[in-house]
Amino acid sequence: MSVMSWKNDAAMRIKDWKSSAVLLTATALLLSFSPSAQAFDMNAGVSKESGPFDLFKFGFNAYKKGQKQEAVEAYRYAAEKGHTGSRWALANMYAAGDGVVENDFEAFKIYAEIANQGVEPGSEDTGFFVNALLSLARYYRQGIPETPVKADLAQARQIYFQVASTFGVPEAQFQLARMILAGEGGSVNVQQAKKWLNLARKSGHAGAMSIFGNVLFEEGQTVRGLAFLTAALERCNSKDCPWMQDLQERAFSLANEEDRRVAVVLAPQVYEQGD
Repeated sequence: MSVMSWKNDAAMRIKDWKSSAVLLTATALLLSFSPSAQAFDMNAGVSKESGPFDLFKFGFNAYKKGQKQEAVEAYRYAAEKGHTGSRWALANMYAAGDGVVENDFEAFKIYAEIANQGVEPGSEDTGFFVNALLSLARYYRQGIPETPVKADLAQARQIYFQVASTFGVPEAQFQLARMILAGEGGSVNVQQAKKWLNLARKSGHAGAMSIFGNVLFEEGQTVRGLAFLTAALERCNSKDCPWMQDLQERAFSLANEEDRRVAVVLAPQVYEQGD
């Protein structure tokens, strides 16, 4: 599916949703957090008539101080004036239920607006655009219950491919490789998956390094696979460490003592390898 096709698909799903009775609930939810219900700190010298960047800065500072309702208000006004960073921040707050009632479909709509807007090469909005695409891919991969956004693995895989190939983002490369290995949204292709995993792990992505090592191990490259699996554990975050440790321990249980010993010695080196 082309990039234009998935953009049109997102727009159609949003349009269909707006024509449904469920919109009444969503509207009521949004009204409960309407900008008119809040007031800016007049001492800050910022109002809804201020420029979008000033509103964004106000929202950012308010958020850091824990004044999240003021942050939401400022981001909304800035977003209405076309400020991409404010749209992205507001979408993140809806996605996390941070300062507003959690609403994944509202977040999806805002991310889709950012994606549909596009980005000029070298623009300072590139990071927001890329992160919006990653969020859309995640939503298409999982779907959003009780909304028009259903799981669409082919769509998710296409978006990850766009971000991985055009922007070289390690997380997109990692997620794309996982989908390719699992045959999600398309055919299985181990060699293609290895290519994306290798690119991501060279950028320091611990998860990619772990799965890359596991693929090597299953292909019979026992020592090298074990070394990558072990090195990845040194850089994993708390969320990913458990599954990465499971992969490493499984591989170690199947290897002989000599291979395990050599792999442990090689582990500090493979992280820096470029080949």
